[in-house]
Amino acid sequence: MFDLDGFQHGATAFLIAFAAAGAFTIAFKLIYQWITPYHEHTLIRAGNTAAAVTLAEFAAWALLAGGIQILVFLVVSRLLLRDLKTRIEAGEMAPALYLGAISICAGLLNAACMTA
Repeated sequence: MFDLDGFQHGATAFLIAFAAAGAFTIAFKLIYQWITPYHEHTLIRAGNTAAAVTLAEFAAWALLAGGIQILVFLVVSRLLLRDLKTRIEAGEMAPALYLGAISICAGLLNAACMTA
């Protein structure tokens, strides 16, 4: 039988995570645009192909960094802390903090390796 309460709880968590991921993506893109010496949207709308290429480059690097973050999560959850899901569901802070620290480290390494 369909568990409506479980679905509502899961759907709410999904929507919150999805909205947060979208907000972080938009914030990252806005910061990226702010630090670049040109305004990509204006240039792209004016038909500047070079600006469109830099946007594609941004997307490629973002995809690579996201893939690395997912790989880091899989290594931690499948090799280092096989009971990660159970421990986080039980409210244990240590594995959550460990995963957060490892994720931040991977993000910093991503940023460092992408910096020219």
